[in-house]
Amino acid sequence: MTAKPIRVALLGCGTVGTEIVRLLTDQADELTARVGAPLELAGIAVRRPNKHRQVPAELLTTDAAGLVARDDVDVVVEVIGGIEPTRGWLLAALNAGKSVVTANKALLAEHAGELFEAADRTGADLYFEAAVAGAIPLVRPLRESLAGDRITRVMGIVNGTTNFILSAMDETGAGYAETLDEASRLGYAEADPTADVDGFDAASKAAILASLAFHTRVTAGDVHREGISQVTSADIAAARVLGRTIKLLAICERVRGTDPDTGAATEAVAVRVHPAMIPRTHPLAGVNGAFNAVFVEAEAAGQLMFYGQGAGGAPTASAVLGDLVAVARNRVVGGRGPRESAYADLAVRPIAQASTRYHISLDVADRAGVLAAVAAEFAQHEVSIAAVRQEGRATDASLVIVTHSAPDAALRSTVDKLAGLQFVHEVVSVMRVEGEDS
Repeated sequence: MTAKPIRVALLGCGTVGTEIVRLLTDQADELTARVGAPLELAGIAVRRPNKHRQVPAELLTTDAAGLVARDDVDVVVEVIGGIEPTRGWLLAALNAGKSVVTANKALLAEHAGELFEAADRTGADLYFEAAVAGAIPLVRPLRESLAGDRITRVMGIVNGTTNFILSAMDETGAGYAETLDEASRLGYAEADPTADVDGFDAASKAAILASLAFHTRVTAGDVHREGISQVTSADIAAARVLGRTIKLLAICERVRGTDPDTGAATEAVAVRVHPAMIPRTHPLAGVNGAFNAVFVEAEAAGQLMFYGQGAGGAPTASAVLGDLVAVARNRVVGGRGPRESAYADLAVRPIAQASTRYHISLDVADRAGVLAAVAAEFAQHEVSIAAVRQEGRATDASLVIVTHSAPDAALRSTVDKLAGLQFVHEVVSVMRVEGEDS
């Protein structure tokens, strides 16, 4: 016998919300079989009901708070985005014992702890697979499949807009500005692309991934963030010469250290988002266009890669529906989904202490002693040089240096010192290098 219907409040009916409504309708019988009870829409909160003629008018409301508070609502699905007033609505739902499914990475990156605490008080579920990498099943493997393992690193491409732009620059040789214009024309970039191209979107996702992987609360403010607007066609060309390509990477690492006072071994978390050169042989190098991919390294499982559509209405709706089936099934059988795991409570290490590698391009005077003087500056800051390439141009030269791993602060200090040398005309570019032996 089928259980009574699970009543769903949907907050938002844009591109993703419209797909959710379609899937709930088109796949109603299959979803009922998977859940053990019908999934019924109790209402849909929107700002402008007259813009949603494809949805039954009786379901639409502009009162999101009122919809969440209704006694006949069991699950709240949120695809509006933003932090306020969405945070208040979801807290109200969880405090009332209603399960929540959300795709809101910005909210989770700032207030996941508060939401989980509310869920724990009432025994409600909080699911958010769609908040990171669209349809790619990534959150659930980190929360559940790898719960018995020790994850050491998560590195990935988690923003489709920036990956489309960098892929197109690599393929065509075009500059950043014209490629961004093309991305906007094709619908890959928003009218205001700031959240994507300046790395805010990827930083929110990195905070969520780090929190899951390392059992530590990490917020977006803990993430070192750099965007792609300073990446030039010359950077892309330089990477190609060295057998590399440039990607905007979210990198989350468990890092070891030593307590300076006791000498005891310590652990911390380092989380950063920035463009980086990676070898073309790396699995992430072949991820092009608007696709996403995340590379996970764990002590027992080894290396795993998750790849697929990272955004878009249908892929994101697929992830939301997967979560909705899970929380609805839990309500039917009386189970509970995974709770927050933040027991490790590791410190978040600033970027200055993170170990990275640099690719540095300099315009210098082409005369004797310049290379030796440049090398001396690296030695002064205890940064080891891995490779040097120099090309003369009349009285000037292009000097490219790739370093071994060193604290980011030491590398940055070295670059600052180089910029002040009389024979260095310009520091043309500085790019981190990832995916190679240090």
